[in-house]
Amino acid sequence: AIEAGLWRVWGEVETGAFRLTVQDEDVHTGVERRLRELIGPVTGKLHTARSRNDQVATDLRFWTKGALLAIAGATLDLAEALVDVAAAHENVVMPGYTHLQRAQPVLLGHHLLAYVAMLERDLDRLRDAFRRADVLVLGSGALAGVTYPIDREMVAADLGFAAVGANSMDGVSDRDFVLDALYACSLIALHLSRLSEEIIFWSSGEVRFVTLADAFSTGSSIMPQKKNPDVAELARGKTGRVFGHLLAMLTVVKGLPLTYNKDFQEDKEGLFDAVDTILAVLDVFPPMLRTMTFHRDRLATAATGDFSLATDAADLLARHGVPFREAHEAVGALVGRCVAEGKTFADLSGAEWAAAHPLFADHRPPSTALESVAARDVPGGTAPGRVAAALLAARTRAAGQRAWLDERETALAATMRRPDGATA
Repeated sequence: AIEAGLWRVWGEVETGAFRLTVQDEDVHTGVERRLRELIGPVTGKLHTARSRNDQVATDLRFWTKGALLAIAGATLDLAEALVDVAAAHENVVMPGYTHLQRAQPVLLGHHLLAYVAMLERDLDRLRDAFRRADVLVLGSGALAGVTYPIDREMVAADLGFAAVGANSMDGVSDRDFVLDALYACSLIALHLSRLSEEIIFWSSGEVRFVTLADAFSTGSSIMPQKKNPDVAELARGKTGRVFGHLLAMLTVVKGLPLTYNKDFQEDKEGLFDAVDTILAVLDVFPPMLRTMTFHRDRLATAATGDFSLATDAADLLARHGVPFREAHEAVGALVGRCVAEGKTFADLSGAEWAAAHPLFADHRPPSTALESVAARDVPGGTAPGRVAAALLAARTRAAGQRAWLDERETALAATMRRPDGATA
């Protein structure tokens, strides 16, 4: 009767028919009051062997598990979108930057795969946070456990928890799993902010590497020519909001003695908002990336600008036995002369190369960005073959993550199965 009655209350919650009254102390007493109205005095047994302390901690763990899986799914969607876009532009060259100055040529696919690597770490953090949330604390009571011979292992299995909490005092007072979730969200927000900044830079008039689709841009209320990367800017701005929730929660728990304290009421609002925020931001990136136009010619031209092949010239000398510091100095001096004379490496004669270092008389460094990237044929490097292998490996890892996610989502859904077989 109690279980059937609770499902009726849940149905009222879903339809909006359930209402708390001014006489209800909180949602727990509100549910119990409504259940009593539906099934009568047997409701009095509902609270046997439980406390609001262990009940709310269990509820929050259950909710957090679902939220982490939702975020993992959205993160994986973005990682797969980045892999697809990288594969579509696998051999497009572009400038790699240090200090926001052109440094060395790289493949666009290699650049985008760097963000895939970040998101893969995010997925690992989400899985780790899920593992720590996946602990049953029901049965901890108010703090000392309960006097009834309950089967906590059975309850854990019924509710889909992988483990049973080892200490009742820790069970009702632990909010590390909330901090884990907020930290995972914060790192995702950080990585999305970095990607947003690059999209904003790439779409600026100074470089024009990409053009955003109109759906992800806005105009100006006064300047008719403007096409602003508003979606990327909004995503970047949301980072501070998520960071704030993490810092707030750290501050809440930093001085709390064992066990339960009313301060824990502050653990939910920030978590709920951080999850909503990160899901909203993650949702917009795959279509924004898939509809973005990359201007290959501008990327290729910029790839060899600002003497970005200078390192290749120094490397050539070093490979022929010249100490790298000597090679670095010789090529640096050559760059200085080119700048003073308004020349590029392509403008230099054979005699000018030889004057920079005698070895250049017979050995000329790479003259194109494609030659430069091809030379970086090491694991993790930007050579075309390495990038192709990295793309394949990324797809394989994504498939493994997807299998883990599907398994956990199926298991979680099974714990919310209604008596009629439907999923709540």
